[in-house]
Amino acid sequence: MLGIDGEFCSRFGPVSIVIDIGFETLRKPAAWPSIVIRVAFPQRVKMSDVARTAGVSVATVSKVVNGRYGVAQATVERVQQVIHQLGYEASLGAQGLRSHRTNVLGILVAEFEPFSTELLKGASKEVAGTGYQLLAYSSGDGGGTSIGWERRSLARLSGTLIDGAVIVTPTVVETKQDFHVVAVDPHTGPSGLPTIDSDNFAGAVLATNYLLSLGHRRIGHLSGRPDLESARLREAGFRRAMADAGVPVDESLVRIGGFRVESAAGAAAELLALPDRPTAVFAGNDLSAISTMDVARSMGLAIPDDLSVIGFDNVPESASVSPPLTTIMQPLQQMGAEALRLLVDLIAGVERDTHIRLPTELVVRSSCGPARD
Repeated sequence: MLGIDGEFCSRFGPVSIVIDIGFETLRKPAAWPSIVIRVAFPQRVKMSDVARTAGVSVATVSKVVNGRYGVAQATVERVQQVIHQLGYEASLGAQGLRSHRTNVLGILVAEFEPFSTELLKGASKEVAGTGYQLLAYSSGDGGGTSIGWERRSLARLSGTLIDGAVIVTPTVVETKQDFHVVAVDPHTGPSGLPTIDSDNFAGAVLATNYLLSLGHRRIGHLSGRPDLESARLREAGFRRAMADAGVPVDESLVRIGGFRVESAAGAAAELLALPDRPTAVFAGNDLSAISTMDVARSMGLAIPDDLSVIGFDNVPESASVSPPLTTIMQPLQQMGAEALRLLVDLIAGVERDTHIRLPTELVVRSSCGPARD
């Protein structure tokens, strides 16, 4: 039996279904009939469809859709009722070509992962009441490793689909003068582009000092991607805290974790297999820290009795692992909200600071403990 539920129909409207059964296969004793199901989705509802159903001209429907004057209230109500009934939606591209405005802002990310997802949550809350809608767009290039992914994405979206964009961890950005862009945690750090970031250096100092306060001296560091300024600042903060404490950094304990689960796992396995392994690891982000904990457990090490681990970001996953991860919080949702607010102000011509750096803070949970003698 073939069934289509109410949710399907409410989303896609009435559909026609044709079922072809190939009975010729029945000639073979153990064969089943071949069944081909063709689902014909309805065509996109056009303005002319609304006009025909409402008994008015296309020009009248256009006036109602665009909020123009010159249409009687009774006619407006009838057209709006038909629009709702037929599910008519104006094309963003066509709307942008006509008015040069879409009232849509883009959030461009290399991929949807915990960091960018938290930023999106903050931006989506902030957009309420601004008169704009949000379009979340992923480059789909495998994690933003391709230089210039955001330039290609902007070329597809700017001008006809979005009025401005927030770009998360951009590599290179070149935009038209009349198109506003705000960068969150750009690869090369703040430049001439309006930027939102957090105090990565201070956060790394906090993380390292916390491990030092627990008596750890043999501290490993899994750095992030070498091409990211945020990763460079976190490693610099780690080194500064160690130097200020008079503790030499053992270079064999510093490895590139890459900010990703897979690459961090390999680096963590190398660290923990050393004859004189670290007693604590400061990972460049939470995903790397969680990966380190998984590797440690697979090697028979207990967290935090045998190894203390601290992360960076405070993504939701950090609180749900076992044991819960001690980490450095950068206010990701606030960063997304600030980026959205800055973009709206720039489009409106409001003069304000175009570099916002938010503070980081230590979140103590259960993944760190005193160093063993």
